[in-house]
Amino acid sequence: MSSTMQSVAGGTPRALTIAGSDSGGGAGIQADLKTFAALGVYGTSAITAVTAQNTRAVLSAFELPLEMIAAQIDAVMDDIGALAAKTGMLASPEIIQLVAERVRHWNLRLVVDPVMVAKGGERLLQERAIETLKSTLLPLAEVVTPNLPEAEVLVGHSVRGTVEMREAARAIHALGPRYVVVKGGHSADAPVDILFDGQEFQELRAERVQTANTHGTGCTFSAAITAFIARGWDADEAVVRAKRYVTGAIQHADALHIGHGHGPVDHFWLLDRGLERPVTVDDEKDDTV
Repeated sequence: MSSTMQSVAGGTPRALTIAGSDSGGGAGIQADLKTFAALGVYGTSAITAVTAQNTRAVLSAFELPLEMIAAQIDAVMDDIGALAAKTGMLASPEIIQLVAERVRHWNLRLVVDPVMVAKGGERLLQERAIETLKSTLLPLAEVVTPNLPEAEVLVGHSVRGTVEMREAARAIHALGPRYVVVKGGHSADAPVDILFDGQEFQELRAERVQTANTHGTGCTFSAAITAFIARGWDADEAVVRAKRYVTGAIQHADALHIGHGHGPVDHFWLLDRGLERPVTVDDEKDDTV
């Protein structure tokens, strides 16, 4: 694994999130932009859907017209630009196809968070869009980050322990992404994420945090990967650093006291510790990020 930072042309690192808006601020576009900011990246956005939600539930959702989604992506890329982008809520086959076309056009390094179901159980991906996601978007992804339920949908069978997670990672990798991270947070065992690059597996471990405040963890993790790629890290090292970041965000979540359901993680926990620009520190002994 290389941890040598690549040079990033154009000054301030920039990243683009293409996802749904969470009015509660814990997930979606809002979580992505908070994560980008916390990790020293200038974040831009293309909103695919507007949701009315809070820490308890998604109450309503409205998909934006395709031409508006395309216009947002093109407006950002034509002027501001971005090295890396991530996707979140892409509800329909038509939106997925559009985003895939614009990603190809702008030659973006892509992180795909295959958002399917909200924390409260509400479906955010149409059933008919699953095959489009697999055939159209995953082949463009540098990294894809399914949790266990999402991995099960992608591979068509149950995924539980680490053996099945490795099998699922291999099957998803065959769909075209360069790296696959199967996240083990839904497992009853100690949470282990499996990172697969097509040849080797790596287990990313963390102690389980006893908290109900995990809203937006998937968005935050994939956004952190995107941010580290935008800062110039190789994708595998970006995943490792993102895992450390999101673990800390979960560990500090209870201090926020937001809402009465599944509260958000603490995106700015590093800043609370006085580390103003944590990822500019290149000390290999630094365990934080």
